Amino acid sequence: MFEKFGEFDSYEEINRAAAAQLKENDEEAVYLIAKENGLDEEDAEDFCTGAIDTLTTAELAAVGKLNLEAKELGAKGILEDWKDFIVQACMENRELSLAVRRKGKRLEACLGNILKASFQKKEQIHDGIVKAAGLKPPIYIGIPGKAEVRKLVEAYYLEKKK
Repeated sequence: MFEKFGEFDSYEEINRAAAAQLKENDEEAVYLIAKENGLDEEDAEDFCTGAIDTLTTAELAAVGKLNLEAKELGAKGILEDWKDFIVQACMENRELSLAVRRKGKRLEACLGNILKASFQKKEQIHDGIVKAAGLKPPIYIGIPGKAEVRKLVEAYYLEKKK
């Protein structure tokens, strides 16, 4: 991630870098900026041809970063669901999109916070359910609900108290 152009702190920085490369007629660099930031190749093409004025938006830049990070982490199952929840939250909350894009903010840390909260709230599952699953009691599980996940995401990215 971010090998050639480095990590951008905002979607505006991405757009400025892409515009500078386009001004130098270096369309290949525009495509590379898009790829390194998880943006669609079609958007890079539209930007290079003048069909759109900027390469990205706050929301698309945040989603691109989240998708790249999730791929790098190999996020599957509940971790992918949590990432998708953050993506959805970014599409609904511009402030969160801007925060996700900031340098140093990592999906890995946010998911780690959610995982930690999951372990802290684990509860024993009723033995009847465990036996019906063909498992041996006792089994403990803790998965935070959407409201708690939202609070944890905002606490991390927006640096708010939980």
